[in-house]
Formats: sequence, C-alpha cells, structure tokens
Amino acid sequence: MPAQVPGPRIAVVGGGIGGLAAAAFLRRAGLTATVYEQAPALGEVGAGLVVAPNAVRLLRRLGVMERLLRRAVPLDWGWEFRRWADGRVLSVEKLSGVCERLYGERTYVVHRADLLETVKSAVPGDWIRLGARCTSIDENPHGVQLRFADGSRVQADVVIGADGVHSVVRGTIADPAPPAYSGICAFRTIVPADAAPDFALRSAQTLWLGPGRHFVHYPINGGRAVNVVAFAPAGDYTDESWSATATIEEFHAEFAGWDPRVTDLIAAGGVPGRWALLDRAPLRHWSRGRATLLGDAAHPMFPFFAQGAAQSIEDAAVLARCLAASADDPEQALKQYEAVRIERTTRLQQISHARRDLNHLPDGPEQQARDTALAGSDPLVGNGWIYGYDAEEVPMS
Repeated sequence: MPAQVPGPRIAVVGGGIGGLAAAAFLRRAGLTATVYEQAPALGEVGAGLVVAPNAVRLLRRLGVMERLLRRAVPLDWGWEFRRWADGRVLSVEKLSGVCERLYGERTYVVHRADLLETVKSAVPGDWIRLGARCTSIDENPHGVQLRFADGSRVQADVVIGADGVHSVVRGTIADPAPPAYSGICAFRTIVPADAAPDFALRSAQTLWLGPGRHFVHYPINGGRAVNVVAFAPAGDYTDESWSATATIEEFHAEFAGWDPRVTDLIAAGGVPGRWALLDRAPLRHWSRGRATLLGDAAHPMFPFFAQGAAQSIEDAAVLARCLAASADDPEQALKQYEAVRIERTTRLQQISHARRDLNHLPDGPEQQARDTALAGSDPLVGNGWIYGYDAEEVPMS
C-alpha cells in the first residue's frame, strides 16, 4: 500500500475508468488507495463514448478538463434520430449553448482510451499495481484480505470492486451467478476522417433506427476519426470479449438494404470488433461488511443511454464523500454509499434495457407512433434528472 496517512487502507480492484476515478476522488478527499489491475499495462479497448454534463462537472473538479479537451469533441447536436432506409431525420436536439444553460457543462464524445488517460492523470503512479489479478477476498477480524494469482496477499480496511461485469469481488457480495446473454451483439469500428463522408464528421451524435437494429456514429480524436457502434441480433454469437472481431462482410450483411450512407461508413472502417451484450438484473445490495462494488461490477447497463462510464464516475465521487465523512467506520460509509446510489443506477439500468425494444421496432404502427413521439420530444430537458445530478451535492442521508 502507499505511504499511509490517517484513514483506512483502501484497495481498489480494477484499473478501468471506474477504478481510477475511485482512486482520484479518494485522493481529492484526502484518503489514499491502491489500484490493483490484472493487465500488465493500463489501457481501454473499445472505441468511443459520450461524456454528458453529469460526468463533465465531476471531471472538471478533478482538474483534468484541459487534458480531456485535447482529444474530446464537444457535441453541437445530439439525439439525431434518422430512419434506417432513407436517412430521414426523425428528431434532432441542439446541444451547444443549451447544455451549458441547463446544466452548466457541455456534452463531449471521446475515445474510451482518452478518457481513461484523463482520469489516470489524477492518480499518483505509485498508487497503481499492474499485473495483479485478484482471485478472492476474505473478511477477517483485521479487515479484508485480498489474494492474487501470483500467491501474494494484501490486507486492507476497505475493498472496492471495480472489476467489471465478471467481477471477482461481486461474487463474494452477491449470490454467484453468471450474466445472461441479451440476444444482442454490438459491432464497432473507427473510420479515419479522410475516409469518412462529410455528414459523419459533423459535431453530432447520430442514431439510425431500423427493424431489430440501430446504428450510431459521432466524431472522436479531436475530429480525426469517426466512432461507429451498431447493434444487431446476436443469434448464436455469445463471445463478449472486446478483443473479438468480425469481418466487414459480416457487419455489412447485418445492415444490407439500409441507407447507403450507413453501408458506406461500414465499408470505410477497419476490421470491426464484435461482442455480445451481457445482461444482469439490478442488485438489491452491493455492499457487505468492508467490501463494495462500483460501476459495471455493481450495475452493468446497456449502452443505450450512454451512461455507463458516467455512472462509474458518479459512484466514485459519492463513495469518496462517504468514506471521507466516516473514515473511522468504513462499514457504515459503504452502507451510506449504496443507499445514495442504488435507486439511481437501478433506474438507469431499467430504462437502458427498455430503450433496446423501442429502438428496434419493426416498421408498422408502433414504429410510426415512436417516430411521432420522437419528433415531439425534448430529451435534453426530459432527461434532466440524469444530466442535472451532482454527485457531490446530493444529500447523504
């Protein structure tokens, strides 16, 4: 563990966005922590993500916005829903100027690796242990003992499981159960800007909706590339690894007959990644004793509201507040953290789940009613409960 200051010895299992955010906010609160990451080097596979105002305000307080803005793209337009067959715009929302007025921050899109590097910049290097795969945790009279694949052991006062959907820590807190396959798979690819059509380079988040599928794109890497992620029926495909790939032909076949702008973007990308989306029911509790969960380990959610990373960052901010306020009673701090967070994250899990069916309606009366509703909606205002939430202002009781 790092050189000690007054406060509990905190071990964070997992060095992704959520785990590093936990360490960063704990440091800001005057506590110390060690992050144990099983990979030999820190890095995030995957592609782009949306950083909405509820996450941006927290990143600003960490003092990392300058680093984020080197690669992030501020969105001028969002929720640009288009019809799959002809690209007709069903609805679009102006974000620039409006986000700032409503929520005090803009909305950005960024490559996942760039967000990870941004959060990492707020964590001292000697707080991070690489190549440390946690295999089990056990409570004892002195706290919690962590065991690692190399045979080593570490004693801590608090363990934070930020180790993703296959969390080892989760298995010691909740009833062990494998995640279910959702029946959906995702394709992802990145298209270089010089190979992308002009419409895809706009500062806009565009979602094409079609029967059983939807297709999303927006610029990343400071506008030097376009992130593409698309969702389709998984069939017999069950590989959830983010390192798994498909062929361009397989990707193209899923969207055959769609507007040529969609299929041209697919053709312009490199070898696409492909992974099956996993599904987990919300937990009733995610803390036990001196161990708790954070991010996908606690509440994995479908990406259809683009809040997975944001909720991990919010978790981190609230958890740091609770531990700083009750440093001499970690068990009470973890109960308080769970009580503050669980209702919000459960709601987001549920609405993200429901959005899948709405996005994938077959052509017909229900689809037409959905499109009419989209045209009359104001999602930026309607989702104010998401974007206006301030994890460092929410009451703790």
